[in-house]
Amino acid sequence: MSDTNKKGRIFSGVQPTGNLHLGNYLGAIKNWVAYQNEFESIFCVVDLHAITVPQDPAALRQSTREVAASLIASGIDVEQAILFNQSQVSSHTELAWIFNCVARLGWLNRMTQFKEKAGKNRENATVGLYGYPVLMAADILAYKATHVPVGDDQKQHLELTRDIATAFNSMFETDFFPLPEPQIQETAARVMSLRDGSAKMSKSAESDMSRINLTDDADLIAQKIKKAKSDADVLPSESAGLSERPEARNLVGIYAGLSGQSEAAILQEFGGQGFGAFKPALAELATAVIAPISEEMRRLLGDIGEIDNQLAKGAARADAIARPILDEVKEIVGFVR
Repeated sequence: MSDTNKKGRIFSGVQPTGNLHLGNYLGAIKNWVAYQNEFESIFCVVDLHAITVPQDPAALRQSTREVAASLIASGIDVEQAILFNQSQVSSHTELAWIFNCVARLGWLNRMTQFKEKAGKNRENATVGLYGYPVLMAADILAYKATHVPVGDDQKQHLELTRDIATAFNSMFETDFFPLPEPQIQETAARVMSLRDGSAKMSKSAESDMSRINLTDDADLIAQKIKKAKSDADVLPSESAGLSERPEARNLVGIYAGLSGQSEAAILQEFGGQGFGAFKPALAELATAVIAPISEEMRRLLGDIGEIDNQLAKGAARADAIARPILDEVKEIVGFVR
């Protein structure tokens, strides 16, 4: 598919927090792999966003490389899509400052994630943490992205991006920036903890048995599925039977996300059977999908220089798109160049 036949330009970023897990894969990465065939795709490891909270420099570098390796191992084609780390393309920060002079305090004061992350220590929060939604808008609009994959926790930030684009266009009497549209995830997988079906799968959870990491080998994946919390009842034949069974719904949802089958189709196959039959099938499926990713990640991380080289190549391609757009913005704003 040539670029002229693609649906538009998509941008998405991922935090370099390391230890990506099954929830990240089913909730985002799997969709990104599909998007690169439909859209001109730009994927970014957002290391500038990462430093809105304290980071160990060595750990940040390692996590950036791990995330890049996980994306490549999962199927992101660095010859087709653009993959880079944010700090290598200065247009992000330059455009963010211009947008700081467009965005309104009232808009940022409504951002719920800042309130959640700052907590009771709001007065000690950094300016970066407060203003990072503006940087997020710059991330997207630096490439005039037309579509942005969003989960529930990011919808408000995309709305802010659209507000900033509208305000800029109005302020300078232009239609320069598009209003990016949310790209609804085809697989809206919300993966929950293997130890608690009411809690989201998280890299920060104390028990490693609560999640399947993308670095887990086949044996560990199978062990975690086997020990995942379930219940004593057999699986129902219809989805309504899962409504009061969070652990059962989670395991069926994981099977659906990994297989691409509908929940209804899975229950038609396994309805009436207990977890003694379902878990081995799920373990076999999870191992078949995740273990090769884990193996490829280990191979990639064995050559850090090659990962850095791929990120640098991606940054050069990203800069070639963003720099002319930023130059036009500077002309519109009135900067002497």
